[in-house]
Amino acid sequence: MNHTFEQRAGELVEAGRILYDLGMVPATSGNFSARVAEDCFAITVSGMHKGRMTTDDIMQVNANGQSPDNRRPSAETGLHMQIYRRFPKVCAILHPHSLYATLLSRQVADEVVLADYELLKAFPGIDTHESRLQVPVFDNDQNIARLAKKVDAYMDTNASIHGYLIRGHGFYTWGESMEAALRHVEAFEFLFKCELMMRGGVQA
Repeated sequence: MNHTFEQRAGELVEAGRILYDLGMVPATSGNFSARVAEDCFAITVSGMHKGRMTTDDIMQVNANGQSPDNRRPSAETGLHMQIYRRFPKVCAILHPHSLYATLLSRQVADEVVLADYELLKAFPGIDTHESRLQVPVFDNDQNIARLAKKVDAYMDTNASIHGYLIRGHGFYTWGESMEAALRHVEAFEFLFKCELMMRGGVQA
């Protein structure tokens, strides 16, 4: 990969500003990461306001989520590493705590099925509105290793997903570039709002 840690850190800082301006990472919520090399990842430090980050608030971890300088990464680093292991082409992961994702995750059981939306074409491999995209919902869990195992087990038989919800928490999505990951965040939030409105859970 022709990227340096500094380049990836800059991308994460910019993503934080974009998502904060969209109201998707209130307070110190959310976490982001980007792949630098096979065994090197840039990730947001724990507890940092995503709209006010500098590159000093981005740290390096290896494929096991461990920091070479003993800094404290996001508490959910294990969820990022699970995605990178599962999808070798993924280069960016974004986890916003957006309003519509959080509300919708509390109104459905095990999954949200997004079907027959034109905006589904924002996701790779989808070229027609006549498509269905499954978005699983996992119960929130402070034991990140246990939650990561549940996500991984789901992906064993549903590898074509492009994101998932955590109940009452937010959602994860990813892409082969930061631009793609940001596009997926925007598309998911619009589609989650559509689903909420059809359920009468939010007004236009």
